[in-house]
Amino acid sequence: MVIFQMFSRLMVIWVILAGIIGYWYPPVLTIFSPYKDWFFMFTMAGIGAVLKIEDFIPIVKKPHWVLLGTVAQFVIMPTLGFLIAKGLLLPPSLAIGIILVGSTPGAMASNVISYMAGADVAYSVALTSTSTLLSPILTPLCTYIFGSVYISVPFWGMFISIIKMVIIPLMVGFAVRYILKERINRIVDIFPAISSLCIAFICGLVVALNADKFKDVSLLIFSAVILHNFLGLILGYGAGILYRFDEKRKRTLSIEVGMQNAGLGAVLALNHFSAESALPNALFATWCIITASILAELWQWKNKPQK
Repeated sequence: MVIFQMFSRLMVIWVILAGIIGYWYPPVLTIFSPYKDWFFMFTMAGIGAVLKIEDFIPIVKKPHWVLLGTVAQFVIMPTLGFLIAKGLLLPPSLAIGIILVGSTPGAMASNVISYMAGADVAYSVALTSTSTLLSPILTPLCTYIFGSVYISVPFWGMFISIIKMVIIPLMVGFAVRYILKERINRIVDIFPAISSLCIAFICGLVVALNADKFKDVSLLIFSAVILHNFLGLILGYGAGILYRFDEKRKRTLSIEVGMQNAGLGAVLALNHFSAESALPNALFATWCIITASILAELWQWKNKPQK
């Protein structure tokens, strides 16, 4: 299963390739547009199959740590999205997109990055799982609070979409793991690989749907995405300092806050807003993996004993 592990670790490559295909040959991806929800549902079902009961032990043992991290996640990133949209004078379609980026739960890829960074992996999994399970309420709520300044936000429509695309597939994944028990360990590496492929497709589809206007808005979007991710990483670490976390947990919170499940944001934007509003999410999904991977390498280098 080493080949599937390598495939998952190279997700950023597949996202970039899908984006290139989407830009130069849009019809290759746009024909699959009606099935985008299913692609994301497969992603979440795969994640559910990978998670284990013991992954949730930190939530039970130290619930206040998880609560503090979740508060940081859903306060820092939506607020940053709103302030960046205002500061860069983004048009409504892009403003709601960057706010939606901030309102999504943590990215599951953050667990791998936390491992690479020498951070607290158990805490990372607990935070990602908690923010994902709370996302049907918190994602529409944060989007409504900050996004209603720009356009009408369908709270209940988003709530139902997240239940359908996130919670139900997660439960299916949990059920598959429960039924197969230890036998699933033989094929468990396949699920993250499938998830990587589905996220790449969603990001490529967003680019394909915006191929004709991408050049006109690219500078604004890149500026917003880079700023959002950079400040999220810094303020996430700052929240860890405020909470008096140890170094490992500070790193974990920085990664969790700075990395968002922007694939979910892209699908929500396509379903409830516009193709253009999905662009910040597609770009963020790629960019946050690049910067977090670089940060993990720096922290790993810092951990090495000096000769």
